[in-house]
Amino acid sequence: MIDKLKQLSKETVVYGISTVVGRFLNFVLVPFYSNIFNPADMGVMANLYAYMAIFNIVFIYGMDSAYLKMGSLKESNGSTRVFTTSYMTILLSTAVFSILLFLSKPWLGISVSADPAVVAKYEHLISFSINILALDALTVLPFIYLRLQNKAMTFSKIRVINILINIGMNFILVLGFKMGVEAVFISNLIASGYSFLALMPYVYENLSTDYDFSLLKRILKFGLPFLPAGMAAMLMQVIDKPIVERLTNLDTLGIYNANYKLGIFMMLFVSMFQFAWQPFFLKHASDDNARQLFARVFTYFTIAGSIIVVFLSLFIEDITAIGFGGVHFLGEAYWGGRNIIPVILLGYLFYGFYVNFNASFYIKEKSIPIPVLLGAGAVVNVGLNFLLIPLMGIMGAALATLGSYVVISGFFFWYGRKLFEIDYEFRKIFSILGLITVVFIIYYSFISGQDVSFFIKLLIALGFVVSIIFTGALSLREIKVMKDMITGFTGRFRSK
Repeated sequence: MIDKLKQLSKETVVYGISTVVGRFLNFVLVPFYSNIFNPADMGVMANLYAYMAIFNIVFIYGMDSAYLKMGSLKESNGSTRVFTTSYMTILLSTAVFSILLFLSKPWLGISVSADPAVVAKYEHLISFSINILALDALTVLPFIYLRLQNKAMTFSKIRVINILINIGMNFILVLGFKMGVEAVFISNLIASGYSFLALMPYVYENLSTDYDFSLLKRILKFGLPFLPAGMAAMLMQVIDKPIVERLTNLDTLGIYNANYKLGIFMMLFVSMFQFAWQPFFLKHASDDNARQLFARVFTYFTIAGSIIVVFLSLFIEDITAIGFGGVHFLGEAYWGGRNIIPVILLGYLFYGFYVNFNASFYIKEKSIPIPVLLGAGAVVNVGLNFLLIPLMGIMGAALATLGSYVVISGFFFWYGRKLFEIDYEFRKIFSILGLITVVFIIYYSFISGQDVSFFIKLLIALGFVVSIIFTGALSLREIKVMKDMITGFTGRFRSK
């Protein structure tokens, strides 16, 4: 079992290269934007990208999940039939969706703002957004193909270059050409265009005339439930932005979104894990010790995720205050929202729980319950936003995000056990969550907004790690294995 866990860890690191760099885009650009753009401009960006995220689910309509499942089956064996059927279908639908959105541009102004003057100023950004959506939709399946073929380095290389192009064009257009918010979307469009062109050779080598309508029925049967499921999941991630704007104003939304993005540190870890986890559980689902293996993976994930949450929560104000020449990592105009970041980090930890529990549905090829469970979480999210934002402002929106992720992780655990029962180590899990609760009480009672020394924060963080060890969550052998893995990774890094 230890060897399989080491394999998963290594794959997480490999896929994490591109994910780290990808999320680092937000890490770099948040301080850049927060020191260049005013909160209202940041609010417009937040709104547009929120709606783009929702439309992206429509463009994909579960084809990514279906191709991941069908392409991983032994009988497919990398069949061009599976790829051709999937890709040609999504190519046709992307063309249709794009045309419909362009025809609907006069009614899409709501994605920018409720203010007609703001809509008129930024309406041209909608065209950029539609083109980005189309290009990104046509790269989803080729990226999954690379994962299925274990071409992790190729996957990472294309992703990394995409990000470097995006970052570089942002700096060139904003600083060099003095462009405003449109520079963000133009940069994104150019980077998406690069990924599309870079993946075309893999598309061409797998396309054939072997389009299978019977296979399409199976693909759609499994994939289509992911459309409402993905919509519900995405709503939980982005619906708070337009609600915050409607209940407050664009300035408040800009402050909220800038701080929300710093939760990306935890989302980064979850994304790294997810890329490796999906092929891993599909490969090992039939192993004799699969249930014990998956339970141990969940414990490992919880330990690593909780350490990230605690360390970042304790030191986030120090990180955001880092400055040079009067310019800070996070612009001072946005500091009023820093207290929401720990809540967002914790929310993403529970999102990671959902990612773990979701394995049962893929293994048993049961996608129909997914939209129902995620839909319930989305309803909770919207309800909590409307309830808490008027009472607590942007902290209410952050708590709504946390609450919805707690709910869906509970739902997926409950239903997933009916499909593929896994004996999770919940005594250890609840001990760790209890320790996080203690740290959060200390943070919001004595640290948040206060001038607490770095040394005291470090003592609290190290105390948390030591407490985890005393819960028995890790055996001495596992601690040694983790130490050896870290030593090995750092050794290879230094040698290079």
